[in-house]
Amino acid sequence: MTPERERRGAQLVAKYPNAQSALIPFLQACQEEDGYVSGDAIRDAAELTGITPAEVESIASFYSLLFKEPVGKHVIQVCRTLSCMLRGADELRDHARMRLGLANGETSADGRFTYEEVECLAACDRAPCLQHNLEFHYDVTPEDFDRQLERWRAEEPAVTMPAE
Repeated sequence: MTPERERRGAQLVAKYPNAQSALIPFLQACQEEDGYVSGDAIRDAAELTGITPAEVESIASFYSLLFKEPVGKHVIQVCRTLSCMLRGADELRDHARMRLGLANGETSADGRFTYEEVECLAACDRAPCLQHNLEFHYDVTPEDFDRQLERWRAEEPAVTMPAE
């Protein structure tokens, strides 16, 4: 662990009644520093919190805003849970993949777009939904996606991922 990361980790641990409570904030800090949650960050987090790297890995992999690999400037996450699927998320998913030329978890060669299918974005009443960086889009049709994609291609995102 680098001295800076160790210092930051100690500051976070001091804020909580037990070291494990600092796990997510520590991983977020590592991601801000490295651009993603690296293997080193997993090992450092395990050392800091006193749990195994496998436990850290299982926790980190649960959260859709912790990335295990570098991501594009535009991260598009399509909800794939039942409520969204019942309202057309499978069609939206197929359309987004085709338009982006990406499979689930892939980043474009130019590093601009990452496409990911995620579990519940907590907008079941507005399904199908997607999240672009930290902005939610509800009742998304393939046509809506195309309009948004053109805008995203023309603009730099207001919030880059990982979020700072």
